Amino acid sequence: MLSRLTRLQAVAVCALPVAALIATAVLAPLPFSVAQPGMTANVLGENQGTPVITIAGAPVRPTGGQLRMTTIEATGPDARVSLGDVVGNWFRTDRAVMPRDSVYPGGGDVKEIERHNTEQMEQSQDAAAQAALRYLNLGADKVKVTLRLADVGGPSAGLLFSLGIIDKLDGNGSGGDLTGGKNIAGTGTISADGTVGAVGGVALKTQAARRDGATVFLVPKDECADAKSELPAGLRLVPVTTLKGAVSDLVKLEKGTKVPGC
Repeated sequence: MLSRLTRLQAVAVCALPVAALIATAVLAPLPFSVAQPGMTANVLGENQGTPVITIAGAPVRPTGGQLRMTTIEATGPDARVSLGDVVGNWFRTDRAVMPRDSVYPGGGDVKEIERHNTEQMEQSQDAAAQAALRYLNLGADKVKVTLRLADVGGPSAGLLFSLGIIDKLDGNGSGGDLTGGKNIAGTGTISADGTVGAVGGVALKTQAARRDGATVFLVPKDECADAKSELPAGLRLVPVTTLKGAVSDLVKLEKGTKVPGC
């Protein structure tokens, strides 16, 4: 014989599986990474006690000011990111919830991703040296450039590496510093022909740059909108598309002449 449930009992019975589903959704890992502003490094100086840029085969000039490459820090590829993590960080200006595939393209385990990021960094360093030496009309057979930056992977420091090499070898081309004595930060990939490419996490990188004292930020032109979305007060955006254009803009900034903005 079946007994009839009261309304309250029926609601309680139905609520149990719903609550279980909600709890599962909140606690289950999701395919996202949570990112925040990372470290920056002055490529004209040292990183962990080692010069970032070492040049042999050509005279190197002393430099002033700073050229800061910027990074983001993201939860690891094997980290559990739950719905609670996503909701909790979604509306924070100092955090970004990003698809894990966009942070770690190609997937793989932690070692595979670290190896991939290291390879990208090495390729970026080679391209940065080629682009800088080509800009200065110097042959790679006579000038040897060594770039060292610990605990950083990926290609997004390419532009700043190239600018650092140019500053150490030629400055602004007229005996002064390419930085004009300023704290300049930025991001962007570089190809051997000097083309600047887009990167990810620009809005977080601007925050890292301003936190570490930068007043100017070089950004790939196609990412101006992202850079402006959470732009810290006191940081000026300068859009760039080529290494030659970036050098030209820095020289104009030093002279106080007008440069484009985002």
